[in-house]
Amino acid sequence: MLTKGVSIESVSKMLGHTNITITQIYAKILNEKIYVEVNKVRGEFDAFQEYYKQAK
Repeated sequence: MLTKGVSIESVSKMLGHTNITITQIYAKILNEKIYVEVNKVRGEFDAFQEYYKQAK
């Protein structure tokens, strides 16, 4: 939901969290997971970037 633009306050209420801090913990985990997953394919993106630089 957060990655689709729903506010953290709304997500917190939807999940029934009594304190937004709980939702923020999950949001932090989400950000860390995204960072790890982007870095898994970063080498491929770097290779594409190099290819297009050479093609110009």
